[in-house]
Amino acid sequence: MEIVYVYVKKRSEFGKQCNFSDRQAELNIDIPPNPELAEQFVERNPVDKGIQCSTSMSEHEANTERFEMETRGINHVEGGWPKDVNPLELEQTIRFRKKVEKDENYINTIMQLGSIMEHCIKQNNAIDIYQEYFDDEDAVEVTEEAPSAKTINVFRDPQEIKRSATHLSWHPDGNRKLAVAYSCLNFQRAPEGMSHESYIWDLENPNKPEIVLKPSSPLVTLEYNPKDSHVLLGGCYNGQLACWDTRKGSLVAELSTIEFSHRDPVYGSIWLQSKTGTECFSASTDGQVMWWDIRKMSEPTEVVILDITRKEQLESALGAISLEFESTLPTKFMVGTEQGIVISCNRKAKTSAEKIVCTFSGHHGPIYALQRNPFYPKNFLTVGDWTARIWSEDSRESSIMWTKYHMAYLTDGAWSPVRPAVFFTTKMDGTLDIWDFVFKQCEPALSLKVCDEALFCLRVQDNGCFIACGSQLGTTTLLEVSNGLCTLQRNEKNTASSIFERETRREKILEARHREMRLKEKGKVEGKEDDQREEEPILTLEELVTKAEEEFFDIIFTELKKKEVEAMKKSKPVGPERDEEVEGEDQGEEEAAHVETPT
Repeated sequence: MEIVYVYVKKRSEFGKQCNFSDRQAELNIDIPPNPELAEQFVERNPVDKGIQCSTSMSEHEANTERFEMETRGINHVEGGWPKDVNPLELEQTIRFRKKVEKDENYINTIMQLGSIMEHCIKQNNAIDIYQEYFDDEDAVEVTEEAPSAKTINVFRDPQEIKRSATHLSWHPDGNRKLAVAYSCLNFQRAPEGMSHESYIWDLENPNKPEIVLKPSSPLVTLEYNPKDSHVLLGGCYNGQLACWDTRKGSLVAELSTIEFSHRDPVYGSIWLQSKTGTECFSASTDGQVMWWDIRKMSEPTEVVILDITRKEQLESALGAISLEFESTLPTKFMVGTEQGIVISCNRKAKTSAEKIVCTFSGHHGPIYALQRNPFYPKNFLTVGDWTARIWSEDSRESSIMWTKYHMAYLTDGAWSPVRPAVFFTTKMDGTLDIWDFVFKQCEPALSLKVCDEALFCLRVQDNGCFIACGSQLGTTTLLEVSNGLCTLQRNEKNTASSIFERETRREKILEARHREMRLKEKGKVEGKEDDQREEEPILTLEELVTKAEEEFFDIIFTELKKKEVEAMKKSKPVGPERDEEVEGEDQGEEEAAHVETPT
């Protein structure tokens, strides 16, 4: 049954405003129940029905407009001159000044301002409003809060075949971008169809990389040029060195020739402090460190072979894993090797053998991280095997401080750029450890589980507040640490310096003690050898053979005699018979004494 109700309205009232008013209810239609329809249904009693008691909520997304900024220059010129006077013309300005100085209003104004200025000067001489009354007092200590860190963003490898994030580099201007190198470091186990691309991410947009870098071989390292933020340096898996200019696009701008490149993957690449800002050097496990100028990438300008025997043979060279160069020490650089040895080198030495100054050995495996303390360059941090160690250049035989041996392998580490006593380490179990040896030396101040897979690399932002960690599956996690971990504490520099000096002195004392003990032991051994040589007479070959035979038969007869005595003790009788046997034994021994030994 269709219900229809017709509303009638005059044509003249179309579009007219509606005037609503109250009125009594009217019954338009009344439909009585139909028993025939009720026969088609079955009554349900009781009826179960679920009711949602929670408040209904809806989710809305809003995309705010991005605030765009641009830089504009302003030209400041000298003002206050009339339009007909050119301030650049000296004669016009002098003429105008003389004219103004003769004006009575000018003289009255100067007299009024002079009295006010004189009052201010006298007041300032009486009370110095800029005086510091509490210079000797220390700065207010930062409120002590528990160290913490939180995840800000996650950048995932957009490729289907996941690769490891092997190196990170912050944008030098503003640190709003992050360059990530992706590759598979498993020798000859790279999956088919694996992409060679690496990316530059904008921190505010984790969904899509801002720039795609397309090398000929997967990148193991990637570094921004500190002097030109558009230029990046990359070390490839096939040993080549590549250079990009982001203004020119994604393709490689400069590439080293493969004949003069490394034979193994480039595990270390660093920009050098130079006037042009185009010099860099690279290192690989083939045992070579190469200097390059990105304007002439056809071949390296210089090559150093890391042979600590100083024979300059590539076969005995140590493979390089990490590099360190400090701009405040322009003649020095350091190399961390596969064999757990740190090699300190001098750039200005004339020969390749003289470039290797000294070595520091203390790790059981490759040194994956090597960095000088930004406040005290004489002290440096190394990360390898299951520990992180702090060294001093004054103590070469052993490190001055070290962490405990962890259950998981350590993969990378770095100092905090704002706190001299804080450093960070990553481990194979996906944990980030933050160490503050002023606060605690036996355990990390904060241990954070970043992800389930292994962490391969980390890099700290220049302000010390943000840390980027790269994982085995190509995920880069951006973390923000608490203010206490990125703010310089009261007297922290002095405390860290005193700790470094104290531990260095302790190691020097222990080294001197060990040296004395080794010399004493060496002297004792040499003295014993000399005494033995003096006591032993010089014997001929026949005499030595005769002496050896006599010693051999003496040993045999001694053993036989022991066995006879033991056998007789077991068969000895009790009482007077035993005495007779003992007498008989004595007689037998006397007779045996007269028997000559056969030769």
